Parts: sequence; structure tokens; C-alpha cells
Amino acid sequence: MSNYRFIKSNGNIFRNLPVSQLYIKAIKNGCVLSSTGALVAYSGIKTGRSANDKRFVMTDPDIWIENSPNKSISIEDYNTNKKIAKDFLSNSNDLYIFDGFAGWDKEYQIKVRVYTTNPYHALFCNNIFIRPNDTELENFGEPEYIIYNAGKCNSDDTCKSAPSKTNIMLNMEDKEIYILGTEYAGEMKKGIFTVFNYIMPKQNILSLHSSVNFDSDNVSIFFGLSGTGKTTLSSDPKRTLVGDDEHCWTNNGVFNIEGGCYAKCINLNKFHEKDIFDAIKYGTVLENVILDKKDVVNYKSTNITANTRACYSVDVLNNVKIPCKTTHPNNIILLTCDAFGLLPLVSKLSVNEALYYFINGYTSKVAGTEIGIDEPIATFSSCFGEAFLPLHPLAYAKLLKEKLEKHNTNCWLVNTGWVNGGYSSGGYRCDLSFTRKIIDSIHNGELLKQEYETLPIFNLKFPKFCCDIPTILLNPMISYGDIDEYMKKLRALGNKFIDNFKRFNINDENILNCNPKI
Repeated sequence: MSNYRFIKSNGNIFRNLPVSQLYIKAIKNGCVLSSTGALVAYSGIKTGRSANDKRFVMTDPDIWIENSPNKSISIEDYNTNKKIAKDFLSNSNDLYIFDGFAGWDKEYQIKVRVYTTNPYHALFCNNIFIRPNDTELENFGEPEYIIYNAGKCNSDDTCKSAPSKTNIMLNMEDKEIYILGTEYAGEMKKGIFTVFNYIMPKQNILSLHSSVNFDSDNVSIFFGLSGTGKTTLSSDPKRTLVGDDEHCWTNNGVFNIEGGCYAKCINLNKFHEKDIFDAIKYGTVLENVILDKKDVVNYKSTNITANTRACYSVDVLNNVKIPCKTTHPNNIILLTCDAFGLLPLVSKLSVNEALYYFINGYTSKVAGTEIGIDEPIATFSSCFGEAFLPLHPLAYAKLLKEKLEKHNTNCWLVNTGWVNGGYSSGGYRCDLSFTRKIIDSIHNGELLKQEYETLPIFNLKFPKFCCDIPTILLNPMISYGDIDEYMKKLRALGNKFIDNFKRFNINDENILNCNPKI
């Protein structure tokens, strides 16, 4: 084992244990089983990402700090936390190592190592990253990037000397990620995604927070923040899945970064999301869910968190392409959940409009998803993944423009939010069956043949007709009911877009002209 370790442990070391052994150890560590055989794990106090605690060692002036969610950490504090994390891992009774890969395209694949004291984290890594076969594991050698997951350190006051209670630290020069003070497994997944968002654009490759699927005729990329339907809409029995969350667009096509999925499962429905529902079985990690007396998951429960998750390997899905890569996309579909009921259900975008909405990354948070939110709130996350962008959004937008123009890709804005009014004005969320029909009309080319109208202020082009969807729902100006109130709120939303776009200091007139005309 000496060739495989960067940490000397005083306890037991387990490397790439099989699922059965990880189950045994995780159950001894407090995990339980669901009725379908999934491992139910609990992440402690932190049940979501600690976005305000992610910090970069500033080894590169290109790392985006100004007007961004990114923070820096001094080399002194970094070294202090680094020592605390390594000491914690070295002194643990059991140390779990996972060696695997990220990226299905061998040309751009990286070797990843994870150290953790938590067996459920090791199983999570076994699902979310690409597992090596026996030969690859034997010849793995040194990893390119290492995650030191000392998440339990600080969360139970084990390491009181740490400068901050929670720290997710990224050092792109040393190729290391340290996690302290949070046991939420998603930090590992998003840590490696952040790495790809750093290294890929420097190779003229576009990294994307997106899902991807295809059929015999075309490939589609879906962008969207949490709650917009990115995972649900890409899980389509008529199309083959490439991946549900993280991809790269190269000169050869699109590849999935991950070996698995980390699906949100609040209100999971076996009829609308059959692929996800059926994947939750032996080998899957269920995070922070509530079980009933018969160990059946209550997917409606938010007693612990609304951010319940299921992590499973892609190879348990019936309709997925392995290796997870495909050709260039025919369509990019930008998803938004507009809870105000103001935007059309579908709009055809020009390249510059697509860049504008990509840079803004608009959706809305609704009541019940976060403490303190009683009314919908407009929220913006650049490139639909601002929390994971080490570089300025323009770096990704420039690459997107090049690829859209080169491959003549059609661009769409699809609103999965409210119709017939907003969340607070008598409206209701658009039925998923209607959204699926819109997506089908994009894929079969029918929407390209329709006559279009123009939304005032935003100047979005939306179709007068789309399959058998009631035409009134396609035009929010009519379906809203009160035109004066509608225009007032549309202007207010337009001003939010304008204010948000100022953050990026973008001087491209073609993109600036896509600002709403108030």
C-alpha cells in the first residue's frame, strides 16, 4: 500500500472496498437500509453545500473573486487547516481510500483519489466517480487530484483550533481539495466539478453544468439550476441518457464528467421519474431521507431537509450510453422555473440571447425550499452553476459562442414554472406533461416550423402554437389575467436582469442589446 498513500494512518486502511463491505461498515457507523436495499445515510448538521465556506488559494490571478461567490484564503490559514485535516485523517481508526476517474473521454480523464473516515462517503465516491477495473486499480499509480475529506473534523468540535468551523479549500496548483466541518457528500462531487471548470477552459474545452441526452437524430444539452427539471427532463424513455449534471464539450463532442448521478428526490414520483425511482436499490446511497416503520422512504418528508438526494451509478440505468459520451448537440435548452408566471413556456433564442441568458442563469426560489422564503425570489447563478466557476463567466460564454456558431446549434429557453398567474397570484406550476411535449417538439423539429410572437420588454420570441398545449398557456400576457399587473411585474423582473448583468462588466454590444428594454 505504500505506493498508494499520501497519508500515514495509525488505524486501518481500506482501499476501494466492494459495495458489500462498505454496507457492513456503514451500517456499523449508523446507516440503515431502505425497503429497496438502498443505504440510508445522514450527513449531520450540514444537509447541503456550504457555499459560503468554499475558499481558493490564490495561485492564479484568473481565479474569479470580484463580484463572485468565490472567496480566497491566506496561505497561513490554508496550511493550518491542511495540517488539521491530515492529522485528523491519519489518527482515525478507519481510513477509506477511493481511487477512480473523472471524465469519460480518455483524452481528458483525470485520476482522482479521495481520503475519508466515513464509509458512506466511500460508497458515494464509488457511485459518483468512474470506477476503475481491477487492472486499472492495480496500475493506478499517483492520482492527479486528491480530496482530503476530513468532514467530521470540526463538525463535532474535534478540531477546535481550526480558523473556521467549516472550510472547503481548493489549491489548483497543488491539485488538492480539503473538506472540514461538513459531512455533506455533495462537496466531493462539486469539488471535482470545480476542478474541471478550471482546467478545461484553459484547453479550449467548455465545461457545463448540464444534463445531456440523445436519440438517433439529435443531441440535446439541458442547462438548469436546482428545481428547474434538468434531471427529470433528461430522463426520457424515448432518448438515451449521457449524464444528468456535469459535462464537457470538446472538438469531438460531449462527454460526461461523472460515473453516476446525484438526483434530488424530494417528492420523487415513480410514474413521472421512473428511471430515478427504479435506480434506488442495493448500492445506492440515499441521503437525509425519512423512513416509515416498514423502512419505506417518505419522499415527501422535509423533516431533515428538502435537499434529499439519491446517489447511484449510471450503470444501474436501463437507458444510458456507456461510455458516457456523444456527438455535438443539435439543441441547447436553458431551463428556468419562473414562479412569477411572466416568461413564456418556450422561447427561441438567437446565439447572443442564449449567451445573455446563459450568463445570467435565471430562476426563482419558491416558498418552502429555504428557511425564511415566503414569497418567490428571483435568483441568478451565472452559467447555471456560479458556485462552481473558478473563472469569470465570460470565459465560458466565449467558448459557448464559438461552439454554437460552429455547429449551428438551436437555442431555447424553456420555462418549467408557473402559468395562469404567478405563485402568489392564483397561478400554478406548468404540468410536467406539457413541458415534456415542448421538449419533444424541440427534438422533432416541429417548433422550428411555428409562427412566433414577441414578448414585450424581454423581446423573447415564443410560438403561437405547440402540439396540443392550450394556446393561452403559451402567451403569458394573456394567461396572466391582469395585463396591467403583468406589465408592472415584467418590468420589475427586467430591472433585476439588468442589475444582475452589471456584475460581469461585459462590454459586448451584441450581448448587452439583449438586456430587457424597460
